[in-house]
Amino acid sequence: MTLIEEFIKKESSSGILLMIATILALIFSNTFLSGYYEAFLHVPVSIQIGSLSLDKSLHHWVNDGLMAIFFFLIGLEVKREVLEGHLSSMSQVTLPIVAAIGGMVVPALIYVYFNADNPLAANGWAIPTATDIAFALGILSLLGKRVPLSLKVFLMALAIIDDLGAIVIIALFYTVDLSTLSITLASVALAVLIVMNRLGVVRKSAYFIVGLILWVSVLKSGVHATLAGVALAFTIPLYGKSKDGETVSPLKTLEHDLHYWVAFFILPIFAFSNAGVNFTEISLDQMSGNVPLGIMLGLFLGKQLGVFGFSWIAIKLGLAKMPEGSHWLQLYGVSVLTGIGFTMSLFITSLAFGSPDLFQYTDKLAILVGSFAAGILGYLVLRLGRSQHGA
Repeated sequence: MTLIEEFIKKESSSGILLMIATILALIFSNTFLSGYYEAFLHVPVSIQIGSLSLDKSLHHWVNDGLMAIFFFLIGLEVKREVLEGHLSSMSQVTLPIVAAIGGMVVPALIYVYFNADNPLAANGWAIPTATDIAFALGILSLLGKRVPLSLKVFLMALAIIDDLGAIVIIALFYTVDLSTLSITLASVALAVLIVMNRLGVVRKSAYFIVGLILWVSVLKSGVHATLAGVALAFTIPLYGKSKDGETVSPLKTLEHDLHYWVAFFILPIFAFSNAGVNFTEISLDQMSGNVPLGIMLGLFLGKQLGVFGFSWIAIKLGLAKMPEGSHWLQLYGVSVLTGIGFTMSLFITSLAFGSPDLFQYTDKLAILVGSFAAGILGYLVLRLGRSQHGA
């Protein structure tokens, strides 16, 4: 099994677990178990070393701690793909880049159209710009050989670029007041990591020790802690020499080992902790508000229009080529699937609005509805594409 096939298989399996975790969260939130669910999320967890104290709820530890590992894995994937993977040449990367740009710009514009007059609500403009690769590939896995591998690779590359865009958005737009001391310590830690990389250090434990200092510093700085995971990943060597003179790949080893933990533990825990929405407290009138409308239409319409529209223009202008063995209807079906925002959309929601009940959970429900609609339509289009063209 090739690296790309192994990646897709793991992400597809993770999508199924994410569905189960989401269903469980919804059951807990809408039954007599809701009190236990809320109590679980707000369990205080404290770590103190001398004068350094980290005191957060379990929900915050999931979002700031476990998700830092998720972003660390994204960073590893981006670095490998750029250096020697499907993002390493312009011919391979042009279509996913153009499609990803369209898939971020159009949903954001749709959301802003509905919420431009409300500064608080407008802060959520990035919510519908995200794509959940695990869910999307999970649906593609249900179609088997109906979808060519080239389209799965296209979706994977697009989602990775999309995640990189989300990282930039978080860094630029979702930070609070910065601590000069913490930023300084984080900068020193990052500089040490870069020097270690340049000196050819390949011991993963050395990177983790300095990386932990980096994460704590970023956590205390006002910049979101998950960005420390990305920064650390970019300093991990792709190749290096061990003490025995053998060529080793710390990056590939970490990427392989972490995939299981992220796919089968971290993302399901995140979904369970963030997808709980109490339907009994939400009315149809509330769901017709500008925030939920912007999110639902941004994910369901904006994503497919942006990804497919920008892809169509790039291909027609000769800037990129259609994925091998695929046709327009299949490309459209995959474009629709990018409207499954879920994990990243929920994560950005927590950054944009802070308080989980700021919009009475309509924002989270809108993500679920928009993602569900995109998943169903994308699946049906891809099945239709197979039957019509015999591809």
